[in-house]
Amino acid sequence: MAEPFGPPRGPVAGLARGLALAGGAALLATALLTTWSVVQRWLTRQPVPGDFELVSLGSGLAVMGFLAYGTLMRSNILVDSFTGWLPRRVNDLIDAVWALVWVGAAGVLAERLLLGARETLSSGTTTMVLGLPTWWAIGLGALAFAATAVAGLYWTLRLARGRG
Repeated sequence: MAEPFGPPRGPVAGLARGLALAGGAALLATALLTTWSVVQRWLTRQPVPGDFELVSLGSGLAVMGFLAYGTLMRSNILVDSFTGWLPRRVNDLIDAVWALVWVGAAGVLAERLLLGARETLSSGTTTMVLGLPTWWAIGLGALAFAATAVAGLYWTLRLARGRG
């Protein structure tokens, strides 16, 4: 019988929760900024300068912030149309393989984003309207994908050991 699964604990779980909370805060901030910009446009015919840049950065960071926590809590969509009849152990092994694929994809994305952050830092790339540097957002994306890869590895090992 599989052991009961509660909320994961430890440093990876703490990082995943922190990233998810930060993602939620970023999403809330983008919603408030959008509202403020629309009201300001209605009252003064002028939006908040650079609102689309800030909303793009905030929304992207929010989505990436949720990935590790979603992976850790296994809240992704699982489709078992063809494997539902198989024994649980076989399904756990199949899920472990796909979790490992996700680990690989998230790891590659983390590495590429880290490289991109270093390159945008060295080139001084900024947003068009506000002139904000972009390296930090790309670096946070790299951190989010690295945490997602580690969370996926947690499930790969757990499922491979038959404790899914």
